[in-house]
Amino acid sequence: MPTPSAPAPVRMDNSPRFDLIISDIDGCLGPESAAPMHAAALAEIAAHNELARDRRDRPVLTVCSGRPQPYAEAMCRFLANDMAPCICENGVWLYEPRGNLYLRDPAITADHLAAVHEATLWLEAELIPLGVVIQPGKTASISLWHPDTDLLMAQMPRLKTEFAKRSWPFRVSRTVAWINLDLEHVSKGSGIRRLKERTGLDTSRLAGIGDMPGDLAIREHVAWFACPSNADPAIKEASDYISPLPEVEGVRDILRVIDGMR
Repeated sequence: MPTPSAPAPVRMDNSPRFDLIISDIDGCLGPESAAPMHAAALAEIAAHNELARDRRDRPVLTVCSGRPQPYAEAMCRFLANDMAPCICENGVWLYEPRGNLYLRDPAITADHLAAVHEATLWLEAELIPLGVVIQPGKTASISLWHPDTDLLMAQMPRLKTEFAKRSWPFRVSRTVAWINLDLEHVSKGSGIRRLKERTGLDTSRLAGIGDMPGDLAIREHVAWFACPSNADPAIKEASDYISPLPEVEGVRDILRVIDGMR
């Protein structure tokens, strides 16, 4: 099935620096834990996006996340982003608010989806009895969680060995509390490349926000990159600006810094 054509490019006509800010969710817009979201701070970011839409004088903030597509779409809706695509499931999906389009990476084949299914069945047989949970909602990747993070992370060598033995084409990585199993050729970076194609924007007009090593893929595709104070040392080293504030309060601070660049 052909990919629907892209709408007009997302450009902020009166913003001299950036058209788009690409932000991670967990550890940036929301906590890494299951703690409640800071709704008031997110509402401020939504107000920023509404001004971007109406005045076209500041960059829109969109999300780039490993979270499943419905979660990322809900974040975009709450943040009043109805202009720019968001990247979901570590690059598997682009969700495009304008047109309500759900665009899976065309490089994901039926064989890749079969490997995801086979790997899921093996994980259910081998790790579910240990209390490991498979995150619901993902379609071409797998995320694992356990309340005992040390127990979960101790499974990584076994996973790498088993997946290599079975020739399942996955990249095995971790966040603060999750193990992610992503198709080797799909990432936040491949998702951002597709976003650029859909929006007509290039690196010089993009800013980024992240907190974990996986967000270095955002750093590679933007002209200016920032992080909240809770970021991993590798991210801080790669950042143009480190907020003194954590998580979403740090993102609010970063937006103020960007606003001051005009």
